Parts: sequence; C-alpha cells; structure tokens
Amino acid sequence: MDTGETVVAPRRRGRPRKDQSQPDAPRARLLRRGVAILTEKGFSAVRIEEVLTAAEVPKGSFYYYFGSKEDFGFALIDEYADYFAAKLDRWFEDQTLTPLDRLRAFIADARQGMARHEFRRGCLVGNLGQEMGALPPSFRDRLTAVLRDWESRTARSLTAARDAGEIPADADCVRLAEFFWIGWEGAVLRTKLERDPAALDTFAEQFLAMIADDTHERQ
Repeated sequence: MDTGETVVAPRRRGRPRKDQSQPDAPRARLLRRGVAILTEKGFSAVRIEEVLTAAEVPKGSFYYYFGSKEDFGFALIDEYADYFAAKLDRWFEDQTLTPLDRLRAFIADARQGMARHEFRRGCLVGNLGQEMGALPPSFRDRLTAVLRDWESRTARSLTAARDAGEIPADADCVRLAEFFWIGWEGAVLRTKLERDPAALDTFAEQFLAMIADDTHERQ
C-alpha cells in the first residue's frame, strides 16, 4: 500500500564504489607502480609499504584490493602480460611493415624503453623467473604461460616472414620463436646488469643475421 512516504534505502557500509580500472583508481595505481618497481627489484625484496607509498595509496588499504602479497603478485604478472602482449601486437600486426621489419621495430622499441630508464629496468617476467626458488610455486605456471604466449605471437610473425619469402620456406617458426625468447631474456638480464645495451644489440643482430645468412645460403 502506498502511504505517500519516501522510503530511503539504508546506507551501505564500507568504501564508496569506484571503477578500479580507471588510471587514477587506487588499485590501478598500485598495479602500475608495482610493475615499475618489480622491473627493477625482486618480488621478495619489495615491501608492500614501498608500493603503497609510490602509488600514494593509504597503508591500510592494501588488503581491500588484494587478499595477500601473493594475490598482488599474480595481478602484477597479469598486468605486465597484458601490457606486453599489446606491445607485441602493436608491432607484429603493423601491416605497413614487412614481417621482419615488424620484429626489428619491436626490438628497437624495447631497447628504447630500457634506455629511457637508463637500463635499470628489465623484464618483470624474467626478473621473477630468476628468483623462482624464493617465490610461491603457483607463480611458475603463470610465468611459463606468459612466455609461451609471447613465443606464440612471435611464431605467427615469423610464419608471416616465411610466407613472404623473408626466411627459408622450411624454417621451424615455433622453434625460432622459442630460441628468440630464450636469448632475448638473457640479453635483457645482461643489459640490466651492466647498464649497457651491448648484450641486447649483439643478440638482436646475431638472431636477424642468422636468419638472413640461412636465407642467402639457400638461394
């Protein structure tokens, strides 16, 4: 029965709702700053307080957004995986370049990104892999899945290069992609260690030369 009175819903307790996917949202800031820090430091060595301070998020808020530091680690891996997959797609799907030039463009962009931070930052996935013995075992499968995804994207790009006649018709693009990422991660680690791009340049030049030399030998 309508009594004419206005019914006011009780106020919900807790924090006001906010779209945490927005760039200025606390959770998004924690992920963004967490990724930046972990490209320089190890996960085990990073304190939650350090990330909270860098993200300008109140110290008591962390467990509102993440159940544990392990959950935060998983979210950071996913954040970095999404970011890097978008970077690969931006270059590998650029139809204005030949397939091998797409790979060269990705390499140049990644090198420039490291140079912008004076080669202090490396690959978050590679960094976590280096300290796997001190991390929760659950991280292993997730990190491996990310690397496999990068290899798959690279294999598709190399397949396009094969179809375009830029590499031999019988090239095993899956194995080449695996070889690329095994060598690339090592080169990134060496570059970060020495604060010098020589290792990155050497690997990239030799990988591309290896394919080109093989092509020329078969012509």
